[in-house]
Amino acid sequence: QVQFVESGGDLVQPGGSLRLSCAASGSIASIYAMGWYRQAPGKQRELVADTTRGGITNYADSVKGRFTISRDSAKNTVYLQMNSLKPSDTAVYYCNARPPIMGSGSWGQGTQVTVSS
Repeated sequence: QVQFVESGGDLVQPGGSLRLSCAASGSIASIYAMGWYRQAPGKQRELVADTTRGGITNYADSVKGRFTISRDSAKNTVYLQMNSLKPSDTAVYYCNARPPIMGSGSWGQGTQVTVSS
C-alpha cells in the first residue's frame, strides 16, 4: 500500500512562499490523479489542488493563481509551490490520490503551514 510523507511546511509572513513536497513510499505511476489537501482547525479536510498523469491541473478557487501543483512520477514525488500566502492558508497540508486512498496508513502526518505576521 502506498504511504505518503509530507514536508516543507514552515512559519512564513503574509506574501511569502513555500514549496511542499510529498514523498510516496511506493509507485504513484499507476495513480491517475494526485492531490494536495489541507485541514484548518475546526474545519474539514478540503482538496486544494490535483494533477493527472497527463498534466491536467485543477485548483480550488481560494488558491487559484497562487499555488502550482506538479508531480514527478519517476521520483514518486508530488510538489506544491505556494506563493502570495495568506493567513487563511494556515492549515495542515496532506497529499493523497484523488479520490483519496482510504484505509490504515493512507493519510500521512501532514506538514504544518502557518502564515502570520
